Amino acid sequence: MPISPAAALIIIDMQNCMANPAAGQRNNPDAERRIADLLTAWRRTEAPIVHVRHISRSPRSLFAPGQRGAAFQDAFLPLDGEHVVEKNVPDCFIHSGLERWLHVRGIGRLVMVGVSTNNSVEASARTAGNLGFEVRVVSDATFAFAKPDYAGTPRSADEVHLMALANLDGEYATVVDSAAVLACLDD
Repeated sequence: MPISPAAALIIIDMQNCMANPAAGQRNNPDAERRIADLLTAWRRTEAPIVHVRHISRSPRSLFAPGQRGAAFQDAFLPLDGEHVVEKNVPDCFIHSGLERWLHVRGIGRLVMVGVSTNNSVEASARTAGNLGFEVRVVSDATFAFAKPDYAGTPRSADEVHLMALANLDGEYATVVDSAAVLACLDD
C-alpha cells in the first residue's frame, strides 16, 4: 500500500491507563515503540494524524474525565495541528465527527494503531471498512490483553490479538506490520 499525504495515521487510546500493569497481561511489548516510529514518520512527512482518546461515562473508570489514566501517554501527546477525537464507546467513528473530518480533507486511506486490538481497534477498523475507507491495521503497533473466551477458557493476549486481526484481515482491513508501512513511506 503506498502511503501518501491522503493517508491518516489513527492512534487509538494510547492513554496512561493502558500502560498500567493493572490493565492485565498484554502482548506486543514493543508496540509503543512501533507506534512512536510511525508517529515520527507521519510527522516528518506532514501527513494527517488523528489521536483518539476514550473518555468513559462511568466516574469509576480509569478513563473518566479528569483521571490521570484518561490523559494521553507523554510519548503520544498531540502536537498543534494534529486532530484529537474523543469517544465514549469503543468505535472512534460513533458520535465523534471523525468520518466527516476525514471526508472534508479528502482522506480515504487510514493506518490504525493502538489498543486494544480486539476492542477499540477492531470496532473502529470495522466501521472504517464499512464506510469505504481503505484501512490498514498495523499488527506490531497494536496490542491486546488476556481474557477468557465466551466459554470461560482463558485466552492469552497473543490469542486475543491474533483472533482480532484475523477478524479484520481481508474483510474490513488489511493487516500489515510497521516495517511494511515505513518502507512505503520511504518510497
